[in-house]
Amino acid sequence: MSSSLFVQAGDKCCLTENVILVTLDGVRWQEVFQGVDRRFFDQKDYLAYRKTHGDFKKEFWRDKAEERRKVLFPFLWNVVAKQGQIYGNRELGSHADVTNKLHFSYPGYQEILTGFADPRINSNDKMANPNWTFLEWLNHQPDFKGQVAAFGSWNVFPYIINEKRSGIPVNAGFEAMTGLGDNPGIEMLNQLQKDIPSPWDTVRLDAFTFNFAFEYLKKKQPRALYIAFGETDDFAHNGLYDQYILAARRSDDFIRRLWTWVQRDPHYRNKTTLLIATDHGRGHETLDQWKSHGRFPYVDKDGNKKIADIPGDGTIWMAVMGPDTPALGEMKKVADVKQSQIAATLVKFLGKTYKSSHKKLQAGKPIDMMFTKAP
Repeated sequence: MSSSLFVQAGDKCCLTENVILVTLDGVRWQEVFQGVDRRFFDQKDYLAYRKTHGDFKKEFWRDKAEERRKVLFPFLWNVVAKQGQIYGNRELGSHADVTNKLHFSYPGYQEILTGFADPRINSNDKMANPNWTFLEWLNHQPDFKGQVAAFGSWNVFPYIINEKRSGIPVNAGFEAMTGLGDNPGIEMLNQLQKDIPSPWDTVRLDAFTFNFAFEYLKKKQPRALYIAFGETDDFAHNGLYDQYILAARRSDDFIRRLWTWVQRDPHYRNKTTLLIATDHGRGHETLDQWKSHGRFPYVDKDGNKKIADIPGDGTIWMAVMGPDTPALGEMKKVADVKQSQIAATLVKFLGKTYKSSHKKLQAGKPIDMMFTKAP
């Protein structure tokens, strides 16, 4: 790659020395800002736990959206909303969207991690990403070399991040965790990952992704860490709304546990920025549309070739907090933000200026609202 990729900022803007990016696959902005969707109550075709559905309704339903969302995402709304910023409540004039045209996972993660939508990325196949991610870009900086890592539930992440070329350790899918020395906890997790069946053949349970990443964080102390949870999207594709909701809350708690430790550790405390996002939205006009997202070719019942078009599946949300982010909470009536801006934003927190590796496609610009303005 050309040395022109490595553009440094003129001076360090920020107190941030470390960044953590966490993504929740396919979580709608509606649940983030409004809590559980009551339309799914008592819809047996969308429930895994039918016998205990009454308990589920009591646990997650509140009359006010502000209360429902706190029940579903307690860390997001009790901590991030008070100490950072949350974007994407379209009812309050905060719009967050993808820029890629396909609205499914590989194109979405490619956009998040590289800062631009690439039309060459047009499937979820295991294709080695020709583009550098911001993680790879950082790994080529002298002060970040060997201090970047990624963990994902979906087994395509080693290709999205291009583990072979980038040199970044990517633990994803059903890979065992290695390289942490004598660690009885990791040994147990590796065995449990073999012993406990996943509902899917390409996605492991998020508990393994989180705990592998958490142990790596404590042992290796990376300066840039990416964690990608996957259960929410897969339970939604399976049509199990209660499991989608429960997985979302587990993800929120994983992030709580992560941040609690970060703020207790002297290496990370008050020097780390956390950004949370999703790769795409989902349908919302009907219950059945919630199961789906993405623009892809299909053949209808009459044999006609069509392109799927799910309204709302390109709408997303994001949240951020750290030592350089003003505590503005739920953002209202602000400029639109794009998925393509995440990469440059995270790099700017580290006092650097990110540049796309593509010859023609430029990365989105940093989201200025996420930074404390100079006096």
